[in-house]
Amino acid sequence: MAKKSTGLVASADTQAIVKTSDEARPSTIIGKLLNNLQFVRGRGALEIGIVFVILQLLMIGYAIVAPRDFPYLDPANLSGVLSQDIPVLGILGIGVGILMISGEFDLSLGSAIAFCAIMFIKVTNASNWGVGLAAAIASGVVIALINGLLVVYTKIPSFIATLGLGFFWAGASIFLNGPIPSNMSAKDAPVQLFVGDFGSIRAQVFWMVAIAIVAWFLLHRHRFGNHIYAVGGNVSAAKAISINPNRVKLVTFAIYGSLVGFASVLIAVRTLSMQPNSTQDYTLLAVAAAVVGGVSLNGGRGSIIGMIVGAALIKSLNDGLILINADGYYIQLFVGLLIVLAAVINRRVEGSAS
Repeated sequence: MAKKSTGLVASADTQAIVKTSDEARPSTIIGKLLNNLQFVRGRGALEIGIVFVILQLLMIGYAIVAPRDFPYLDPANLSGVLSQDIPVLGILGIGVGILMISGEFDLSLGSAIAFCAIMFIKVTNASNWGVGLAAAIASGVVIALINGLLVVYTKIPSFIATLGLGFFWAGASIFLNGPIPSNMSAKDAPVQLFVGDFGSIRAQVFWMVAIAIVAWFLLHRHRFGNHIYAVGGNVSAAKAISINPNRVKLVTFAIYGSLVGFASVLIAVRTLSMQPNSTQDYTLLAVAAAVVGGVSLNGGRGSIIGMIVGAALIKSLNDGLILINADGYYIQLFVGLLIVLAAVINRRVEGSAS
């Protein structure tokens, strides 16, 4: 008697489908690049990347033609402005962007930065910068998790909950330090490690690249990244495939908080001082970097590359306007229009996709 097979054998039709799917995958380098660009475009990064490249070409061209009137390529500008401001906003944009992809916001970011930076300065002055770094990151995670627990388990919209908690953490910063600035001794600050000058590039750039690589693998090449997209895209569908939305959202809050804590250290080491309530502008700038970079306001869509490009676009545009001696309200006007335009484009892209 012949033994019965216990394995499952795919039908001829199924095997044909699998074979066709495998054959459809590009094998050449150019084909793979074009295939990857389709996914980048789907997350909004390609479009904003093209805008960023065009803007850079225009600004570089102007700098070459009139270097005195527009010193965009001056080493002092590259090292002192672009390679310090863009990485900090890029790191914050990554944290905010990952949280937004999961479908949540945190508008207490500016207050959290001040609290974490003050904690870093105080602990460093009392002990050493290593302990201070751990304290700053731990503070950021704790703040974010408190915010996340309130949002997840009370079902209060994160926009409202974190807006209110932002005032709480701002008050906590004043309670911790008083209304006066918290200052760090230059000899205790790890300047070379975190904000050291390497020619026209500062250490912040290397930190941003390292964080971006880790975040890219987590979001785009790890199963948990798929869970983040699933929860942000459709919570009910995520539950149907046994994903725990509360756990995913709390983890994204923790990731966001750790990046806020680390960014606060970069800011504190650069300035050697922190004034409570002096970092509120970072809240909307970080959200803007994510939105301009293609992150959906409704969750479920976005890319790490887009978040960084969004931050670079905002900061380079801001730098260009300063170099041409534009008034402060012009800078706010252009950045505001950029945010609204990005939101409109994101909405139209989502509408076309649906």
